Amino acid sequence: MTSDPVLSIRAASKTFGSRRALDAVSLDVRRGEMIALIGPSGSGKSTLLRSIDGLQTIDAPSDQKAAKGEEGGVITAFGGPVQARGKVSDQVRKARVRIGFIAQQFNLVGRLSLFSNVALGSLGRIPFWRGVFGAWPEETKTATMAALHRVGVSEYAAQRANTLSGGQQQRGAIARALVQKAKIILADEPVASLDPVSARKVMEILRDLNKSDGLTVVVTLHQVDYALRYCDRVVALKAGKKVYDGPADGLKREQLIDIYGPEFEDVFWEGAPQ
Repeated sequence: MTSDPVLSIRAASKTFGSRRALDAVSLDVRRGEMIALIGPSGSGKSTLLRSIDGLQTIDAPSDQKAAKGEEGGVITAFGGPVQARGKVSDQVRKARVRIGFIAQQFNLVGRLSLFSNVALGSLGRIPFWRGVFGAWPEETKTATMAALHRVGVSEYAAQRANTLSGGQQQRGAIARALVQKAKIILADEPVASLDPVSARKVMEILRDLNKSDGLTVVVTLHQVDYALRYCDRVVALKAGKKVYDGPADGLKREQLIDIYGPEFEDVFWEGAPQ
């Protein structure tokens, strides 16, 4: 892992009506890191992740800050602009080709086979018509089967996506990011709707891709124990503000209670940090 940031967020804020979903959040993500974004529901985790990919615009800096020359509301990926001053950059497609986004609800096309869904990851590199007609180049076919094998679902390649279990579909979504040749994986609550066994398998796959392939992974999680077990760095948000950013083993019980509230101690697993 190098110290070069592949993602840089500077004073990102986002307001929905009277609610501040993000409040001047700044964050650097270095190549090869695996970072968990944690925090209560509504803390801004998903908003931040979607903003990194340009799926959600962040607020432009106020006129007062702009007059002072303060730079805020800027997100870059691989050194190139994603968005600034409340607008998504016209160069965002260059970044998205290298960023795989994995959603909680899998985002697979149910009527298509798992193979076709995963092969769609190659659309940024091949003519669009090939995807429409399923005329996949041999390179895409080979890469798709290799990716399906890598995540352990190659035997379901010909099966319609909507007939697969949630865990199988989520592994298909990860395989699609591999075919995309993504260098960064953004995973938004990827295990929230999965049973414990499937959830652990998905987290193990993400961890292996991070350690073995050097992929940068940023994952939002409600399960704090998963964040501490699989991620080296944890970033915690509370009411849109960053309240912790450091090693997973540096996050203590009292800090977690402050982030989630006193009820947290009653529901947290018995291996909680002291």
